[in-house]
This record gives sequence, C-alpha cells and structure tokens, in this order.
Amino acid sequence: MKGVPTMENATLGRRNFLKASGLGAAALAASIPRSRAAEKVRTGRIVAKDEKLRVACVGCGGKGSGDAGAMGGEHVVALCDVDYDKGAKIFNKYPEAERFKDYRQMLIEMDDQIDAVTVSTPDHMHFPISMMAIQMGKHVFCQKPLTHTIWEARAIAEAARKHKVATQMGIQGHSAEGIRLLKEWLDVGAIGDVHEVHYWTNRPIWPQGIERPTDTPSIPDTLDWNLWLGVAPERPYHPAYCPFKWRGWWDFGCGALGDIGCHAMDAAFYALELGSPTSVVAETSAVNNETAPSWSIVTYQFPARGNKPPVKVVWRDGNKMPDRPKDLEEGRKLPGGIGGQLIVGDKGTIMANDVYCNSVRIIPESKMKAFERPEKTIPRSVGHVKEWIDACRGGDPAGANFDYSGKLTEMVLLGNLAVRTGKYIEWDAERMVCTNVPEANQYVRKPYRVF
Repeated sequence: MKGVPTMENATLGRRNFLKASGLGAAALAASIPRSRAAEKVRTGRIVAKDEKLRVACVGCGGKGSGDAGAMGGEHVVALCDVDYDKGAKIFNKYPEAERFKDYRQMLIEMDDQIDAVTVSTPDHMHFPISMMAIQMGKHVFCQKPLTHTIWEARAIAEAARKHKVATQMGIQGHSAEGIRLLKEWLDVGAIGDVHEVHYWTNRPIWPQGIERPTDTPSIPDTLDWNLWLGVAPERPYHPAYCPFKWRGWWDFGCGALGDIGCHAMDAAFYALELGSPTSVVAETSAVNNETAPSWSIVTYQFPARGNKPPVKVVWRDGNKMPDRPKDLEEGRKLPGGIGGQLIVGDKGTIMANDVYCNSVRIIPESKMKAFERPEKTIPRSVGHVKEWIDACRGGDPAGANFDYSGKLTEMVLLGNLAVRTGKYIEWDAERMVCTNVPEANQYVRKPYRVF
C-alpha cells in the first residue's frame, strides 16, 4: 500500500518528495502547483467509448463518499484521503485501488495510470488539487464552490481551457429538469421581465460567528493534520474544524454562501444570463476574522444584459426569510427547511420549492394551471456525473464545466467580500477588483502555506 509513511520517516520523506517533484515554496507561493509533468502543456486524454475511465478520487469521506461511489462504473485506480478512517467505506468499495494520504504523491506516482480526478475536500484545497491535476492533463470533477477565492475561480477556468480537459462542478441541479423549465418559461415571457430574485436557506447548520478555540486537544491517530491544513495557515488541530465544521471558518470554507450559494443561485444565473454584478452589499450579525456570521442578507445588483433589464438578487441565510409575495395564496407557506427561491417578474412570480430549483411553479396555483407550457427546447441531461464522463470521452462539454461554474463561483464568492468588510462593494469584473473599498481586495486572492 502506497502513501503510508511511518512516523520516523514521514517528515524527511515529505521533504525529499517535494524537492524531487518540484512542489516547493516558489511554486506554491505563485499558487501554481507544479510537477515534472507541468514542464509542457499537457492536454486531457480522450478516452475511447468502449474503455473505462481511470479515475483517482481525492476526499473519500463525507461528500467524497458519494462522489467516489458514483465512479463505480469506471475504473477507480487510486483513492486519497488524509484520514483513512473517514475513507474506510470507499476503500472497501474499491479494494484494488492504490491508497494515498497526499494527493501530490498520488498524482506523480500514478501519473500515467490516471485519466481523471474527483475533488471532494474542504473548500480551501479545491484549487491546489484541481490545478495540479489540470496541469498534468487530467479531467476534473470538483465539488462546489469551485474554489476558495475569486481569483482561483478565474485561474482554474483559464487552466482548464489551456489544457483542454473535461470539467464539471458538483451542482447537480444544473443537470435537472427545474433549471431547464425555468429558462424555457422565462424565455417565453411567462412572468414578464424579471427584476428581482430572492433566495433563503437554513444554513449555517454548523457553528458560525465564533472565535478560535484556545485549547489544543490531541490529533486523532488516523489524521494527517498537516495535509488536512494544506495551503491554509498553520494552526493547532481542534475538532471545531474537522470533520464537517470547517465550512464556517474563513481559512477553510466560505460560510453559508459557499455551501448553498452555487446550488441556489445556479438556475437564475443560467436562465437570466446574469454574468457579473456591478455591486454587492451585506447586512449581517457580528463579524469576526475567524468565522462567517451566524446570518447574513446579501444584495447583488446586476446591470441590463441586451434586452434583459437590471436585476436585484437577494440572498438570505441563517433562517432569514423574504417578505411574503403578494401572489402567494392565503394559507400557503414559503418553503422552509433548506430553503427556496422566488423569481419576480412584472407579470408574475415563479417559486421554487427548494434551493436546487427542482420544482418550479408559477404562483398562485390557479395561474400555473392556466399557463400554456412552451415546447421543451433545451436538451435534457443524461445525468450530472455522466455528462462529465461523456465529455472525458470526447463528447460535448458538461453543463457546469469550469467556464460556466467559474463565473458562477466568482459571483457567489463576491458576496463574502461584502460580508467580511461590512461595506458596499463596487465591482470591476474585468479587472477583478473592488474599486471603492481597497481593503476588500485582500479577499480576492490569498497567500498559500507551503506544506
């Protein structure tokens, strides 16, 4: 079994490995993970239709269990997790796969045996893992949010184009029926011109608005804490960070926006062709430098796009709810639980009963029943994962490929600039800069720890 150093040789082994592979301080400081394979532009291998995709999975517990499990029809050749206990279920599912704790070692040692990589880690590691894989000519499926920062989202989309790899971000709603119905209905003017979109969610369902713990419990024997931290700043281990609770900590996650924003905002972003907002402002509970707030209300302003009018988009988390829409029948409630969304036009309102836009209805129900549904003109998906696998075999790009999902992620993460500064943000998307609050730009891009 590979990738399991002993305590005695772990430090020396990692140092020699990094030196040999070129993954040193200069590379990470430039945020461009490099290897011997990155000396020239490598492009993705087109896998034959009668051949199984050779997949390596990074992150095998939690959401990674589902992502790795979905690769069962292909050839899973390698599995990587910083905690073998958390990955045990998937390790048992694919007993022939090589096992690693360090994704860099896996990619370099098994370079010629890997066609594609799934990335299902905490947010702060999405970029370094995905970028290294892309630079080595590997197709990539990465969980949402695509990256931890806006700059990373732009950089990784550019890299995917350069290396001609098939990509997909894990926003399964993008391959579902609801998003297609929404666009088809809006395109025929079902509710007229759309001027407002509202989202709400019960996230966070983990601690936020808290300070860093001061005690230093022992690191679990099965966890490589240095590898879990990865490019994040050094800090002592604490169960307040992992597993699962990392989402609320700025060094590791992106708060409620990072958890649900790419899911919830996807449908309207696609259907209304929103692109980049010109401004964003946030109202929140108390903010600190460690964690996202316990609740926030974030308002984006999007300019006119062709014949489409300007749109105001409002995001609410922490169980904050929008005003009851005038079109909603008496006795009918707004969706609760994980959340919902409203698309408000000058001739009516569409309500989605969840944040994924799986079920869309014009309200009131009497108006929905009277609506003459248009012809279905948008091609239907073969499935979110299969779209990506087909793209790896030379088919059409997957719907949530990094060109699309990179822009969506940029927009979602822009909300955190307003959350973290507490100020009105004017955004120049072309230059990727906040023009009126210089201190906000420190969150557009970040430094990286060499580990």
